[in-house]
Amino acid sequence: MGAAIMVTSGKGGTGKTTVTAGVAGCLAALGQRVLCVDMDIGLRNLDLVLGLSDRAVQDFSDVMEDRCALANAAVEHPDVPGLFLLTAPMSPEGLDPDLFCGVVGQAKERFDFVLMDSPAGLGTGFQLALAAADRAVVVSAVDTSALRDAQRTVADLMKRVDAIHLVMNRVSPALIRKLRTSLDDAMDIAGLPLLGVVPEDPTVTVVAFSGEPMVLATYKGASPAYLNIAKRLLGQRAPLLRIR
Repeated sequence: MGAAIMVTSGKGGTGKTTVTAGVAGCLAALGQRVLCVDMDIGLRNLDLVLGLSDRAVQDFSDVMEDRCALANAAVEHPDVPGLFLLTAPMSPEGLDPDLFCGVVGQAKERFDFVLMDSPAGLGTGFQLALAAADRAVVVSAVDTSALRDAQRTVADLMKRVDAIHLVMNRVSPALIRKLRTSLDDAMDIAGLPLLGVVPEDPTVTVVAFSGEPMVLATYKGASPAYLNIAKRLLGQRAPLLRIR
């Protein structure tokens, strides 16, 4: 039985979707079967980041309503074996949490990991992902505003999910020095155990626009950070990436 992990953030712009895609690609490269589920209903873009926009035709509402089997709706990446996408519908109308949990239950029988890329806020996509999640990962920037928003999200997550971890994204030494903070301070503010640290890396944006998975594009910058996070999700020991 696989694990359903909700990836979310306190506010938009933290790089949550690129983290989801990067970690998913690394898990697949490590031999896992991974299903990414885009939960950003009406504003989906995980298909673009993964380079699967032309292949993702059916969405998870089609599976919920028995219009399509999960095996047909979940499309595999042509260049990364084991990496699949189930995209979001364009409308939140009629999306029942119990039916969605049934879809995730099916997915957990077929995949090692189900990574749900959940939007910030408390909308339909967030609530659906929360109903089906076994664990949650909160992606935050290092500034105080982002961390405060992450705290609010954690309060909502704790009502349903026991295991919650923090990923600090887009971290640069200059920013830490300017804000006179540290990763320890950030963890104290958010109140979460740290799953990984991802450095500021312009390649992430370039790769996201190209639709090429990060795991195929480079072994530098954010890529080894995604790999370390993937290893920790597998229960392996992996060092935190040093930001210099």
